[in-house]
Parts: sequence; structure tokens; C-alpha cells
Amino acid sequence: MRTHPGHEWLYVLRGRLRVRLGDQDFVMGAGEAAEFDCRTPHWSGAAGRGGVEVLSLFGRQGERIHLRTPRR
Repeated sequence: MRTHPGHEWLYVLRGRLRVRLGDQDFVMGAGEAAEFDCRTPHWSGAAGRGGVEVLSLFGRQGERIHLRTPRR
């Protein structure tokens, strides 16, 4: 899990997104949104075997996006 200054807004376009935020662990579905302070340790990725498509926006201090790509 990572931390950095700023705020993040997530919106799930397709699939299911697993989100770990501090000591919380939950799954979001298409059409659901979340907002959080990026100073809270966080991680997100596809839930299950299918892919996920997410729109992610960062506040002024969140320009340093962290990306996850499939390992080959």
C-alpha cells in the first residue's frame, strides 16, 4: 500500500475493483465511486479473474499516479 499527498476519486466503469484503504478492504462494482485522502495507505486492483476499468482523478497534490500493469 502507498501514501502520498492529495485526494483521489475513483469511479468504476466496468468490472469489479478491490480497494484496500487503511484497515478497510472492500469491492466496488460498475457505477460506484469513492473519494479518499491519499495520506491514508491505499491499494486497488481488479477483484477476481476479470479485468476492471476505472476512472481515477487526483487532487492538486496527487499528480504522481501509481500504475499497476500485468506481470508477463
